[in-house]
Amino acid sequence: MTAPACNDPAPSGPAPQRPAPDQPAPPLAGLRVLDLATLFAGPLAATMLGDFGAEVIKVEHPTRPDPSRGHGPSKDGVGLWWKLLGRNKRPITLDLSTPGGRDLLLRLAAGADVIIENFRPGTLEKWGLGWDELSAANPRLVLTRVTGFGQFGPYSHRPGFGTLAEAMSGFAAVTGEPDGPPTLPPFGLADSIAALATAYAVMTALSGRAVTDRGQVVDLAIIEPILTVLGPQPLWYDQLGYVQPRTGNRSRNNAPRNTYRTADGSWLAVSTSAQSIAERVMRLVGRPELIDEPWFTTGSGRADHADVLDGAVGDWMARHTREEAMAAFEKAEAAVAPVYDIREVMADPQYRALDTVTEVPDPELGPLRMQNVLFRLSETPGAIRWAGRPHGADTDTVLAELGLSRPEIAALRSAGAL
Repeated sequence: MTAPACNDPAPSGPAPQRPAPDQPAPPLAGLRVLDLATLFAGPLAATMLGDFGAEVIKVEHPTRPDPSRGHGPSKDGVGLWWKLLGRNKRPITLDLSTPGGRDLLLRLAAGADVIIENFRPGTLEKWGLGWDELSAANPRLVLTRVTGFGQFGPYSHRPGFGTLAEAMSGFAAVTGEPDGPPTLPPFGLADSIAALATAYAVMTALSGRAVTDRGQVVDLAIIEPILTVLGPQPLWYDQLGYVQPRTGNRSRNNAPRNTYRTADGSWLAVSTSAQSIAERVMRLVGRPELIDEPWFTTGSGRADHADVLDGAVGDWMARHTREEAMAAFEKAEAAVAPVYDIREVMADPQYRALDTVTEVPDPELGPLRMQNVLFRLSETPGAIRWAGRPHGADTDTVLAELGLSRPEIAALRSAGAL
């Protein structure tokens, strides 16, 4: 899964080169995606498609770039988040609210397979770029609409962000300590889950197109995928009236399941979802008699006695260093993992073996280390071909490929369309 050398020229130069002819074509080669979206679900979905060979053209406003370029820390004035989110994309500028920008998008759409957008419902229609116009330009187009609340319903016109989905889905309500407040994640969890769902939705729609030879609209609401990954909460409530409470690091489905502090001040996470693992842990920590308790035979029974089980594991952990505890758990074939910060992630031998965090050359900042593509394919692997490029770096090249002359491009730029 090692990323190949980046062929990106200087930021102001032509578009990055394609892989060499002797390399196997990536699985999504030939797929053209127009990424009109911002912050963060839609763009991340487009990144995932680009990682496996799709040609992704990133469309940004001429004077209001994707806000991710300015999110978080930067180096030498260059936003680092964008280097990740914008990788394998060719950024161009278009003002879609102008006649020139609208016409150019329709021309681009005519040769595209997918558009990903996250404007509020009705915005594209206001610009004359709704489904009727886009499908007329290209009946095989898949229009993917990623919004906070979906395209219809009483909340559809509200501004929507992942934080709202984390609150409304029930995630925050079950996260945190029992006597503490609902807790939001310190990163874009709902957006990232929605991005995975969006990439899946796009590929599903394209599979459907192979049958019907026609495109369709994907309507993805960010509030929905995170609700799906929360598990059977709706079913529990529907059938039992059960509302899952906050339990901190504990689980209502099994125990022991928690983080435990070692003698040298480190933290280890233990999971015992399988009955056999729970039994191994109790033998390891010197409490085999607990295995014979009637309640120990089910995960829910163990969860009801979490105080006893956590006490047993916690006392044992407090007498051993992290290295000692890890070695003992591995020998016992019990499930344990250290609680890492990013420094330890970057140094971990398993992550290094997988090349999970890989190095990518970049003409602006030099070598960069970032997350690699999501999974490994044995015959047609994905790759990071280049990191996020400067705002509008490929505008002239992409429009020239569309057939526009230099004077035409200059005129559109003068008119504010680019």
